[in-house]
Amino acid sequence: MNNSAPSRLGELAKLFFKLGVIGFGGPVAHIAMIEDEVVKRRQWLTREHFLDLLGATNLIPGPNSTEMAIHVGYVYAGWLGLIVSGVCFILPAVLITGGFAWVYVTYGTLPQVAPLLYGIKPAVLAIILNSLWGLAKKAVKTRQLLVIALGVALLAFLWKQQEVIALLIGGLLGMIWLHSGDKDDKSKVNLALASLTTSATFKATAASAVVTTTSTVPLWQLGGFFLKVGSVLFGGGYLLIAFLQGELVQEYGWLTQQQLLDAIAIGQFTPGPVLSTATFIGYIIAGVPGAIVSTIGIFLPSFLFVAALNPLIPRLRSSSWTKAFLDAVNVSAVALMVVTTLQLGYATLIVQKAPYIDFLAVAIAITSAVLAISFRANAAWLVLGGALIGWSASIVGYI
Repeated sequence: MNNSAPSRLGELAKLFFKLGVIGFGGPVAHIAMIEDEVVKRRQWLTREHFLDLLGATNLIPGPNSTEMAIHVGYVYAGWLGLIVSGVCFILPAVLITGGFAWVYVTYGTLPQVAPLLYGIKPAVLAIILNSLWGLAKKAVKTRQLLVIALGVALLAFLWKQQEVIALLIGGLLGMIWLHSGDKDDKSKVNLALASLTTSATFKATAASAVVTTTSTVPLWQLGGFFLKVGSVLFGGGYLLIAFLQGELVQEYGWLTQQQLLDAIAIGQFTPGPVLSTATFIGYIIAGVPGAIVSTIGIFLPSFLFVAALNPLIPRLRSSSWTKAFLDAVNVSAVALMVVTTLQLGYATLIVQKAPYIDFLAVAIAITSAVLAISFRANAAWLVLGGALIGWSASIVGYI
């Protein structure tokens, strides 16, 4: 491998642009793809280092998978690598979303991609499972960490606790329990878990509207709104929806309810980070300039947060207290990925009528898992194969 700076930057650009193109399935899937490429295939990072980055990233605002891409770029090629990896990972989603925005504003409709997504989702499920197995083996080092992982999973699955709160609780309890070595602290864990309150989830309701473009919104105000969102966005897509609904629809009136729902749909069926929804919304509100300022505003904080956080991670390992905290956060992050994967699996493989199992989706998932685990098939080929099967299934009338 050529270790020159231009060569490393080229490798980063090629890798993360590819991942941006094939990155369907949300942040958990993106992280699984990144782990497969940079840990298993290229060995740019050890799995332990990757877990440290993942645990720390879950504690700061912004899109986790984008920030993981930025972390890897910084570790592999310094400051320029940080910029190149982040931009190349984001760019495909931004370009695709911008194209859909133009079609939407021009023709008032969205393209039909459901058949492709039908086949892609079970393939992505297999990619996630392959990555999770390796991450879990490294993260669950002790029985205490296993207990913490189970507790965090229960918080997220049963009590719907917000992700960052669950991570912080897992990290703090782990820091006390693992550092002290006092088995009686298990009661403190149970007491703390039992005392938690649930987080409310936000659901948008549909309302009829026509596609219109607001031409009077100042660009600085639009960019400032998305800069604020990118700076405080914990909790992923649900919180993003809450921000958009509360301010852009209700307070400012820049978007209609239907436009918001269509923007969310675009974010779900395009590859790459879901925050590229900002590009779609910016275009609807203020054309190409609006798309540009909205995109820069929502993603810029992630670059700044990672630049500030990355140099601190080795120091976290040097203290026994922070090392215990980081170990607990790492295993908590894996637990949250497991919960998300279970939810994705249910939505992908289960149908609402007899026989209640989508056998074609199950077959795609099993085949993809075998190819990924036994033959180390690249995620790009699995995604492409799933899309082709979904397209074929729609032609023969299966879906």
